Amino acid sequence: MIYHCDIKKEGDVYIAQFPDMPNVVTCGFTHEEALAMAKDALDGCLEVDISQGNSVPPPSYTGGYTVTVANHIAVALQLRELRGEQSQTDIARRLGLSYQAYQRLENPRKANPTVKTLEKIAHVYGRELSISL
Repeated sequence: MIYHCDIKKEGDVYIAQFPDMPNVVTCGFTHEEALAMAKDALDGCLEVDISQGNSVPPPSYTGGYTVTVANHIAVALQLRELRGEQSQTDIARRLGLSYQAYQRLENPRKANPTVKTLEKIAHVYGRELSISL
């Protein structure tokens, strides 16, 4: 999953901000440092928003610089998106998991799904599991 940020120089620092995530703004003393800080800020904000059950806007802006979301955060976001209006309880039941076990899968601070678990989830949703390294 990729978001895009804009970086502009203001005085002695470079400011990075995400049009899709207006609450994420950071800076660095070099362009490279601002881009690295942007990734940290984006991952941190997404992790908190997901953990607290807040809605997360999907990436739509395609200008600027690409920032790849950490895999554990992207998996949690994709699971929430796939589930849609279905309850976590219903999905947990279909997976043969407890509600709490499924709930952890959608929480990037607690999730650590195995490939087998991801395969089961893909099967429940009628999808193919695609992993690229």
